[in-house]
Amino acid sequence: MSVSTTRARHRAARRPSTPLSELATVATGQMSTVGKRTAVVAASSALVVSTLAAPAVAAAPASGDAPALGAVDTDVLTASARAVLAAAPVVTAPQEATWTFDAPALTAVAPPPPPEPEPEPEPVVERASSTSRSAARAAAAATESAAASTEAAAAEAAPVEAAAAAVPAAAAGSSVIEIAAQYVGVPYVYGGTTPAGFDCSGFIGYVYAQLGISLPRTSSGIRSVGTVVSAAEAQPGDLIWSPGHISIYAGGGQQIDAPRPGKTIQFRSIWQSSPVYLRIG
Repeated sequence: MSVSTTRARHRAARRPSTPLSELATVATGQMSTVGKRTAVVAASSALVVSTLAAPAVAAAPASGDAPALGAVDTDVLTASARAVLAAAPVVTAPQEATWTFDAPALTAVAPPPPPEPEPEPEPVVERASSTSRSAARAAAAATESAAASTEAAAAEAAPVEAAAAAVPAAAAGSSVIEIAAQYVGVPYVYGGTTPAGFDCSGFIGYVYAQLGISLPRTSSGIRSVGTVVSAAEAQPGDLIWSPGHISIYAGGGQQIDAPRPGKTIQFRSIWQSSPVYLRIG
């Protein structure tokens, strides 16, 4: 029996190859081949860093192992930067330094006050004297008492002829209109029931009282005692009622009433859109 004495061959041990080691090998070969000086300028800090080519690395051993990286002298690389820093001026400030700020002096000047408004003249209020008021009340009472006796006596006491020119032609012959026309120009007074001043219902009640007819004090009260007639049937002396107001129909599209504060008793056109016509008695 023959015995083989040939030993098995084994691959020589070598350093494991990785992408990083291969990149290092290529970079080292380029640095040893080129051998140029490189300068990197940092413009923002005015530092110049000079890099010298690394010395050639010894050839790789025959065994095929990857060559080791060459050593880098950091003192040489940073020498230029340290020189620039050493030559740069040094700015120092003492610890007791203080900051000051000179503020300009400001002076507030108030604007001149606005001129005072001129005083308005006090309104002149004409007041009827107690004597005239008493006389008016006495005259009204006398007139009412005389009218209550007979219609003829009331008609005789009223100055019909003086007011006849102010009565519209359509109302001629109406005793109500002839009496009402005597008070044209009397001012409107809220709550007034005398010739010193009338409101709308006070005027109607005063005129009809001279004919011996007593009416409620308010316009709604007068509305409740009147008989409603159509516009075609209405005659001068009838009443025209609308919510909150009452007047006397004067014929021909006219009425006489006490309109509102600031106005006086007057003949004027019928302005109500849909009034209610009333007949008293």
